[in-house]
Amino acid sequence: MHLAETQQVTPGRRTQSAVSAASGARAAAAAAPEVPAQWHRVLTLLADVSLFIGTRSVWNQAASHRLVLAAVISVCYASILISGVLTLTVRRARSLARLDLVVLLTAITLALCTWALNHAGGDEAVLTTQAAREMVAGHPIYGQPWPWLFHTKGVALTATINGGYDFTYGYPPLAPLLTAPLLWVGHGGVPATATATLALIAGAVVLWRMLPTPWRSAATMVCLGFSFLPTYARQGYPAIVALALLVPVVVAWPRIGAGGRLGAAGIARAACLGAACAAQQLPWFVMPFLLAGIYAVRRGELGGRAAWGVVLRILGIAALSWLLLNAYFVVHEPGPWLGGIALPLTQGAVLHGQGLVDISLYFTHGSDRLDWYGHASVLLAAALLGLFVLFVRRLGPAATVLPWCAFYLATRSQDGYYLMMTPLWLAAAVTVPLSDFARAWQPRPRWLTGPRRRPALVGAVALLVLPALVSATLAVSGRPPLRMDIRTTRETTGHTLSALILRVTNTGSAPLTPHYMLTTGQGMGKYWSVRRGPATIPAHATATVELRAPGGRFPLSVKKSTHIRLRAFTADPQTLSTRDVQPAELGVRPPRG
Repeated sequence: MHLAETQQVTPGRRTQSAVSAASGARAAAAAAPEVPAQWHRVLTLLADVSLFIGTRSVWNQAASHRLVLAAVISVCYASILISGVLTLTVRRARSLARLDLVVLLTAITLALCTWALNHAGGDEAVLTTQAAREMVAGHPIYGQPWPWLFHTKGVALTATINGGYDFTYGYPPLAPLLTAPLLWVGHGGVPATATATLALIAGAVVLWRMLPTPWRSAATMVCLGFSFLPTYARQGYPAIVALALLVPVVVAWPRIGAGGRLGAAGIARAACLGAACAAQQLPWFVMPFLLAGIYAVRRGELGGRAAWGVVLRILGIAALSWLLLNAYFVVHEPGPWLGGIALPLTQGAVLHGQGLVDISLYFTHGSDRLDWYGHASVLLAAALLGLFVLFVRRLGPAATVLPWCAFYLATRSQDGYYLMMTPLWLAAAVTVPLSDFARAWQPRPRWLTGPRRRPALVGAVALLVLPALVSATLAVSGRPPLRMDIRTTRETTGHTLSALILRVTNTGSAPLTPHYMLTTGQGMGKYWSVRRGPATIPAHATATVELRAPGGRFPLSVKKSTHIRLRAFTADPQTLSTRDVQPAELGVRPPRG
C-alpha cells in the first residue's frame, strides 16, 4: 500500500516540476532583453555611413576660415565612428534604437554646419527671399520681374523658348510666408535657404518619429544622408517645404478615414495636404493618386456613399487650408497670382533634364515637334492615374512613385522632380503594405469581368498608355527645321568670341522666328541677339544673319573635351535645331595632347 501510494504521488511531483520549469523558462525569456534584428543593425549602419558623403569637403571649407565649425564637424566624425562600432556590438534592441537617435542628431548637426558654410542659394532662393521682402513691404509678388537678382554668381537663368528669360516668382505663396520671419538672417537668398533647411530637418524628424522603431534610420539616410536633399534645401527649393508637409500625409495614408471618421489626426493630415499644395506645384500631381486610393480602400470597407463622404471631407479641409494660405494674394492680385502659381506649366522654358528630351537635345540635333513632349507628359499622367484606379490592389503602395514617372516625358524632366520626393517613397514602403488594399474597390465593367477578361484588361491598359506613347514617338522622331552654317566670325580675340555670321535655311513649311545661343556643356546659355538680318525666316527660305554675343563677348574653352553646340529655338511652333561646332570654325585651336 505504501508502494502504491508512492507510485501515485511521484508522477504528480514530476508534472509539477515540469510546469514550474516551463513557467520559469517563460519568465526568464520575458525578462531577457530583446536582441535587435540583424537587418536593423545593417540599416542603422548604412544610415551612419551615409553621413560620410560630402562631409570631407565641408570640413576642408570650414578648416580654412571657420575653425569652430571645423571642430564641430570633427566631433561629428567621432560620433559616426563610435556609432558604427556600437551598432555592431550592442546587445539590446533598446540600445540600438538610442543609436538611431544619435545618428539622426549627428545628421542634423552636419546639415546645419553645411548650411552655415554654404547658404547663398540659387535662383529659387533669391526669388523666394525677394518675394518675402516684397510681401512684407506690401508690394505684389506675382508677375513682377526682378532681373537684378540674376547678376549674382551662382544664380542660374531660366531661358524660355521665345528668346527671353523668366525673372518672376512662379510658386504658391507658402514659402515666402515662412521666409518672411527669417529675413533678418542674411542677404540674398539666405533666408529662403534657412527656411528650406529647417523644413527638411523638421520633415526628417517627423518621418523618423512616425516610422516603426527599426526603420527609423532609413528616414535619416533618405532625408539627410547622401547629401542630395540637403543640397536642394541649401538651394532654397520650395519643394522641400512641400515635402516636409507631405510626410505626415503619406505615412500609412490608406488608413485615413478608417471607419468613416477622420478624427483629429485625419483632419491635421488633410490640412497638411492643402498646405503642401500651397508651397509648390509637385504635390498637385500626387494628390489625385492619394485621394483615389483612399476612396478605393474606404469603398471596399464602407461602401460607395460613405467613401465619397470621407474623400469629400479630406478634399474640403485641404481646400480650406490651401485657400487660407492663398487668400491675401487672391484678393489683392488675383490675375497675377493665378498666372504665377501656374507659371511652371505655362512659361515655356527651354528643354532640360534627364528624360526623353535628351534624344532631341543630344542625339537627333533637334525636333520640329517639341510640343508633343508636353502632350506626352500630360497623357502619361492621366494614363497612370487611370491604371492606378483600375489596378489599385496591386499599384496602391506605388501612389507616391507613379506621379513622377510622367515627368520623364516632359520638356523639363529634371532629376530634382524625382529626388526631392524620395522620402515619400520610403514612407510608403514601410507603412503602406499591399495587404491594406486587399479589399479595395476596383472598377470592373461587364466587359472586364467576362470570360475574356484578360485580353480585355490588356486592351484597356494599351488604350490608356498608347496616346502617351504615340505623342512621345512624334516628339522624338521630329527633325530640326533649321540648317545653320557658320560663314565667319567677328572680333575674335584670343579665346573670346563677339559675333557670328550664319547662313540659316528654313527647311520647314512654316515661317520661323529663331532665337540663337551657343553652349559649351550640357546646359543652356544666354541668347545671342540678331544684329543684322531678318528676325523671321520664311518657309523654304535662306537668310544671312549676324549674331552678337551676350554682353559683347563669349568666352570659349579650348579643352579637347569641350563640346560646342549652336542651338536655335522657336516658340510658335516649338522647335529646336542644333549644330555641332568645331573649335576651328570659330577661329579657336584646341591645345595639343
